[in-house]
Amino acid sequence: MIDHIGIIVTDFSTSRAFYEKALAPIGYGRLMELGPEITGTVRVAGFGENGKPDLWISEAAPGKLAGNTVHAAVHVALRVTSRALVEAFYAAALAAGGRDNGPPGIRAHYHPNYFGAFVLDPDGHNIEAVCHDPV
Repeated sequence: MIDHIGIIVTDFSTSRAFYEKALAPIGYGRLMELGPEITGTVRVAGFGENGKPDLWISEAAPGKLAGNTVHAAVHVALRVTSRALVEAFYAAALAAGGRDNGPPGIRAHYHPNYFGAFVLDPDGHNIEAVCHDPV
């Protein structure tokens, strides 16, 4: 099941304002924003409803729009029911030729139980498996 989707934008401030206005009529709002001090590279904003962001925008790393090791042009996260499945996805994806983009682990800056792993597919898209359940 798809948990969330992310896209890279070239002008973060303009895109953030666009999505805030465009999504408001359907009940989506900006629920989270993280800066480079958290992400390590760029600003990101998560939009959604009922406290869960499921549409993310990320500013492009300087000089890069797709296929770098931090962000790809498309990001899709697949929700799984256990941390063991996150680890199994990661191992299988690497064995299938994917490239590491973040090993299995807690990403507490999203929430305390966020356990995810990231791989880049053959085209450089960032594919994630995530479990939100505690242990």
